[in-house]
Parts: sequence; C-alpha cells; structure tokens
Amino acid sequence: MATAAPNDPGLPQDGLPDTPESVVVRFAGDSGDGMQLTGGQFTLSTALAGNDLATFPDFPAEIRAPQGTLFGVSAFQINFGSREINTAGDAPDVLVAMNPAALKVNLAALKPGGLIIADTGAFTKRNLEKAKYAANPLEDGSLGKFDVLAFDISEKTIEAVKPYGLGNKDALRSKNMWTLGLALWMFDRPREPIHDWLKGKFKTKPEIAEANIAALDAGHAYGETAELAGPLKQVHVDPVPSDPGLYRTVTGAEAVSLGLVAGAQLAELPMFFGGYPITPASAILHHLARLKEFDVTTFQAEDEIAAVCAAIGASYAGSLGVTSSSGPGIALKTEAIGLGIMTELPLVIVNSQRGGPSTGLPTKTEQSDLYQAVYGRNGDAPMPVIAASSPGDAFDVAIEACRIAVQYMTPVMLLTDGYIANAAEPWKVPDPASYTPFPAKFLTEKNAQDDDGNATFLPYKRDEKGARPWVKPGTPDLTHRIGGIEKHELTGNIDYSPDNHQRMTDLRKGKVEGIAVPDQEVCLGNTSGKLAVVGWGSTYGPIHRAVDNARRKGLDVSHIHVRHIWPMPANLGELLHGFEHVLVPEMNTGQFKTVLRDQFLVDATPLTKTSGQPFQIAELEEAIGKYFDGVEGNEGGQVLVNDDQLPHLEAGHDDGSLNDTASPQSQEHGS
Repeated sequence: MATAAPNDPGLPQDGLPDTPESVVVRFAGDSGDGMQLTGGQFTLSTALAGNDLATFPDFPAEIRAPQGTLFGVSAFQINFGSREINTAGDAPDVLVAMNPAALKVNLAALKPGGLIIADTGAFTKRNLEKAKYAANPLEDGSLGKFDVLAFDISEKTIEAVKPYGLGNKDALRSKNMWTLGLALWMFDRPREPIHDWLKGKFKTKPEIAEANIAALDAGHAYGETAELAGPLKQVHVDPVPSDPGLYRTVTGAEAVSLGLVAGAQLAELPMFFGGYPITPASAILHHLARLKEFDVTTFQAEDEIAAVCAAIGASYAGSLGVTSSSGPGIALKTEAIGLGIMTELPLVIVNSQRGGPSTGLPTKTEQSDLYQAVYGRNGDAPMPVIAASSPGDAFDVAIEACRIAVQYMTPVMLLTDGYIANAAEPWKVPDPASYTPFPAKFLTEKNAQDDDGNATFLPYKRDEKGARPWVKPGTPDLTHRIGGIEKHELTGNIDYSPDNHQRMTDLRKGKVEGIAVPDQEVCLGNTSGKLAVVGWGSTYGPIHRAVDNARRKGLDVSHIHVRHIWPMPANLGELLHGFEHVLVPEMNTGQFKTVLRDQFLVDATPLTKTSGQPFQIAELEEAIGKYFDGVEGNEGGQVLVNDDQLPHLEAGHDDGSLNDTASPQSQEHGS
C-alpha cells in the first residue's frame, strides 16, 4: 500500500520539481466536505494516467461529527509516481485544507517546504475557535516554513454554480469538486473521466451533475489562468513502467470479495455470504451483493451470530459458507466458529481488524486481533489463519482461504485490517487459467463396511489430509448427526468419553498442523545475516521500503513477510535462526512476536504501534538504524553487506527497489 521517504532526493525541501518521481497529496476537511469522494476520484484519474499509487483514507467514527471540530476531520492521502509505490507515503508534499480544523489536525504531517492550499472562506472566527486557534494561522506567520496558497474557494464555488440556481448551502456542496478540478490541473490530469462519473452518479438529477461539472471545470480553469507567483504550478508525473496486461484500481475489500468469488468458482461451489454491517468490513457485503451472477447469495442477518450460523448452515447444505466482520463482531461469532470446528465444515471468516478493545477505534487500523484469531476460542479449537499484506494480495489470500477450507474441511480465518480494506492500489488482473482448481468432493455412497461385511457410512472417517467427508443433506443412506457436542471419532454419534475426546482433540489439531503451506521466502535480502525484519499483514509496504533503503546504505538487513500465520511454514524456524537478531514491527503490543517466540524459541524483539495509524517508513528506518548503531566493534555502527549482494537497480525503480524483491502478489498461493 504506499511510500515516499520524507527526505526523498526526488522531492527537494523547496517545493516540487516539474517532473518528480513521486508525490504525496493529502485532502483534508470536515467529514461533510466530501474528502473521501474527492480522493477517490483523484485516485481514478491518477490510475488512468498510468502512475503507480497507494492511498490511505482516514475518517472519523462518528456518522456526522460536529462541523468544524478537530475530531470531525476527514482526510484522504494518496502517494503516486513514476516508480514502484509501496505505501501511502510518510509526509505529504501537498496538503489541501478545507477549514482550520483540517489544517490543525494535519499540519504536523506536512513536510517542511510543503504546499498548503487553504480555503480562506472557511477560516471564519467561529471555525477558528472550534479548531482551538487563538489567531488565524494564515495571517500570523506561523506557517512560515511552508508554501501557502490561500484563497476563497467557497466564494469561487458559489460563483461557478450560480447559473444553476442553487442556494449558497447547496452550492457549497460542490466545493470539493472545485478543489478536485484545481488538483487535476496541478498534476496534469484529464477531467473527462470525472465528467462521465458525475453524469452517471446524478443521471436522475442532471442539473446537479452539471453544477458539479461546472465547479470542477472552474477549479481547473483557475489553475490554468490565475497569474500566481510561487507555489502554484503544474507538475507532470510520468507513467510508471509496467508489464502489459489489464490493470484496475482495487481496494482491499474489493480484492477480498473478488478472491472469495474466484475461490468458490475454483472449488466449483455456490457461495453463501452471511454478514452484518460493521466498519470496516461492511464493504465486503456491499461488493458481493453486486456479484449474484457468479452464484453468490448474500444475506444481511439481524446480528453477527445469525450471520455466521447461517453461513455454517449453508456449508452443511453444500455451499461455501463465508462470513465477515471486525474484532467486536468476531468476538460475537466465536462460539459458532467453534461449532464449525467441531462439525468440521468448510467456512471462511474474514476479519477486517480495527482498533480495540470493545468498540475501540471503529475507523482506525490495527493488527490487534492476532491472539483472537490464533487462540481465541473455548477448548482446544485450532483453526488455520492467513493474512493479506496489501489490497492486491488480498485476492490471492482469499483464494487460499477457500482452498484450505474446502480441502481440509475446516473454518479458516483471513486477516486484513482497516488500512488494507480501505486503501487502493493498481492491480494487474490475473489470468484465471493460472490458478489450479480445487473442486469440492461430496460423498454420495457409503464409505466403510461393518463387522458383517455390509456397507455402512462413517461421517468422520478421514482421508489422507485428515479431512472428514462432505455430505449434502438428503443424500440417500448417508444420514448423520450434526452439532456441537463431541463426536465419536468415526460414527459422528455423541461420545464424550475420555479416550474418544482425547483422540478427537488430537485429530483436529493434527489436521490443522498438517496443512500444506508454501515454504517461507525472503522478500528482500539474504536468507541469513545480522538482522531480519519480520512482518505480517499491512506492514508489508513500509517494512519493505525501509529495508530497501537500509540495504542501499549497505546494512545487512532482510525482510521476511509471513502470510500463513497458523500453521506456519515448515522452514520458518530454521530461517529465523539464521539471523543474529529478529525485529517484529506490528500494530499491536507484540502479539506476533509472542507467537514466534512460542513456536521457534527465537529471541524476537517487538516494535509496536497502537495509534490507529499505519507505520511510517521513517519510523522503521530509525529502528533499523538504532540496531546497527548499537553493534559493538564496528566503526560508525555500520554492518555492511558485500557489493555483490546488492543487485543492479532496475530502470524505473531508482527509488531503491532491488530487483530481487518478491512482492506478496507474486508468491505462490498454494492452490
């Protein structure tokens, strides 16, 4: 998901060059100012221009926070460029602030010398007071280290839409389109795709569409015609070199949805999705509801428990049952997930993690549900857990979750988070023929013989993978019991005798531990050395860029990113023991570090963050640098790799991307 280091040589402190390699822009305003829509449409135009990109939407949890307040600020950040982009960027080069609160909340993130575009029409006495400003920052000299372009966007918007007869209140709803028009001009983007989108969005209200188009064009024209000195100029960002193919911009929620559908198709099964609205998981239900032509049934249940139980029932009936939620909803689903483990039915559970505990931070990102995923059920109830590392990677991970669930007859938890779910990136649409089908097999006849040699049915007789047979209800002669009380190891009848429970516990545990997952690869660097930075989930982008930058300085550091959280790759322990030190950055208090220590007795060091915001590249670079600065017996604290260990930099990737990089999208998905 996205990057530009704050001290990137392509982005000097005195402003943007005419053709930078990458630019970070943040749109910020009141939660009613349409910043997410503005950012989304700017992302569309950027993708059409052929740039690589990554985005980070950041918005308040309140449905409608009080206007002009600090906690009501909504922001959308995009990092785009002519090089490979891995994160949404650390420090914005451009901050568009629609009111004083937006300026105050986001100013600390802006790089020195960055450009502020501010709407003076919103810097009223009342709004300044709401933002806790004693004086107008546009006038008191406090913004001296930045370039500032301040003018009355509100007034210019009202003037632009005046021919359409809108009152001032309705006219100001187009302020975001005026701002978008200016941004499109500033970065040499076409307006026509936005025109078409507006006409489609307001096709039943063409006068509203025309008013928004007029505002968009007016903002664009302002950039073209205004005789302004200094900060405002047009900047062109070249397209990124890319392989031929069909590309689209995709969010993590979209990629998960498409991957689930693809997984069901590869399993040759109809899919049933039972869900209940919760941020940030709701988008998966929204996307799947539009894919009914792929034999997808979506069901918005009355609560989380009903949603997961309906999905289990669908799996029992012969469909691929899927459910989705975030941490609080997963807690509610937990008993039913145990039912899926006890009945040994395929079920995919998507957990789009957010800050906790309890309701916590509904719209902020975190990785704090790892313990819940691996350990969080009553009894010994092991379950496979896999994690997506980027929006595009979520597609392959969803397919992998479907494969494991169907082939091993088990619930599987797929972990994303708020960053992955909401963020967008360009995604090369894969060739469906490149995926190996894993068609589900249903038992249709008796599978054993009794003592008298007569055919009989044993619903818990296992195959070589440890999976029990899948039987559709109503199959002749294959009636069997289902439920949450312990089963006899073969007949499936109720049996909670001590010996049977011991055997069944061991069988369920052995089945999960025996799941075949690909060996762990090193994403960047060597397979042994001084320091391994080990991550999982959405920390991929900032870790990868930080390790890349450190290796360019000659530091002996490698990046390992784990997709299969449980069971772990068979070679992971040996790989980790090949490094003198292991650093584990994660957006929690050190949960994956604990799992690694538990499984491999490796002295992993945690680097934790629970602010609701993703890691910055600079934070990780600092942590890596501190380790090497503290190494004894080394002048300057530098532990160098040999010159022949630094591969040649590819054209178009002179930002430090080494050509031995293995992105998570290219890793074997195990199908």
